[in-house]
Amino acid sequence: MTTQTKNKNKRLQYNQLAKTIALAISGTALTISSFNIQAADSVEDKIKRLEKQIQALKAATQKQESTKASSNKHSYKFGGFIKATATYSDYSDGDLGANSGLRDFYIPGAIPVGGTGEGQDFDFSAKETRINFKSSHRLDNGKTIKTVVEMDFLLPPGGNERVSNSYNPRLRHAFFTYDKWLFGQSWSTFQDVSALPESADFLGAPDGIVFERQPMIRYTSGNWQFAIENPETTVTPFGGGGRIVTDDNGTPDFVARYNHKADWGHVSVAALLRSLAYEDGVIDDSTSSSGISLTGKFKVGEKDDIRFNFASGSGMGRYVGLNTANGAVLDANGNLSAIDSSLYAVAFRHHWNSKWRSNVIISAMRIDNDTALTGTSVTESVNSYQLNLLYSPVPKVTFGIGLLNATRELESGADGDLQRIIFTAKYGF
Repeated sequence: MTTQTKNKNKRLQYNQLAKTIALAISGTALTISSFNIQAADSVEDKIKRLEKQIQALKAATQKQESTKASSNKHSYKFGGFIKATATYSDYSDGDLGANSGLRDFYIPGAIPVGGTGEGQDFDFSAKETRINFKSSHRLDNGKTIKTVVEMDFLLPPGGNERVSNSYNPRLRHAFFTYDKWLFGQSWSTFQDVSALPESADFLGAPDGIVFERQPMIRYTSGNWQFAIENPETTVTPFGGGGRIVTDDNGTPDFVARYNHKADWGHVSVAALLRSLAYEDGVIDDSTSSSGISLTGKFKVGEKDDIRFNFASGSGMGRYVGLNTANGAVLDANGNLSAIDSSLYAVAFRHHWNSKWRSNVIISAMRIDNDTALTGTSVTESVNSYQLNLLYSPVPKVTFGIGLLNATRELESGADGDLQRIIFTAKYGF
């Protein structure tokens, strides 16, 4: 075979191979093209489904963020405590009626004086139980409104112990705060809640403290507080013999207070200025009234403290001693004269360990009556001593026992004593 023939055969083989490769490539390309079309359809569907999922996830995320933002903007809280109290009381001068508030807690002006023989009462109730509702709302202007509504079931009327021991709720607090302002009912600005003694009784040292809740408008700026508060006048009739609640005031009560806080505790000074008024169609008179209080709490060691309350003034009346003395007295001509009074309370709290603590409380009130106007049947002084021991096995649970000794003396010299043993069980939530 010649060289020329060999080369021709090789060219034919190469051409055949080339055709075969070309055909193979063409088939492969067709297969790939077909696959790509199918794959493209599948990917497009998947993309569409993925887009839908992304949109759904985005909507859910936005909803969650909106809910979170709303949650951060508004908050609500329910709280209070359940408290059971049992007391055994012994009165030196007679017994009390079934509806006397003194059977619920120590009211200085209600101690029996001049009764016949001794009296004893055992009382057991859960009327001190308290509930409150609080909320906080962040406004669009960046400021916050806070609200408080609180009730308990203490004091008659509205229930009895014959069958169900049911009692009506009573309003304690109902106010809201906006910026530096408070509107509604709360503790009087003349009162220092932080200086109140801790007690097994509902209220520690009521004869030696300022104690008042009422509607008001209060402005707070730094350490200063200024308020106009609900006015109310209580009057002793000429010659004594009762109490007139007038509700005739034409101007609010004015209170200014300065608070100073430090590492050692705090001290507060408050001033009260108000008008006492009475009008009944025949009598139409008013007189001015003023008072000042000095209160505080000093830390002793790591956990102990001393709390003190001092107040003195003319016509303080219902603001002090649970209205043991009225604000004013009428003379024979129907003119009002403010009644002077002074009071104090000192309490020492000692923590024996993380679960046990005790309190010693001494308090008293002196009233400067003009007996030519008031007579001698009005209260001249009250004083009390309390000792209590409190046990908290876990936070928010407290068991306590307290001993109370109190004396009330009239301008006539007659006096009456109260001896009381108190047991309490309380759970805060």
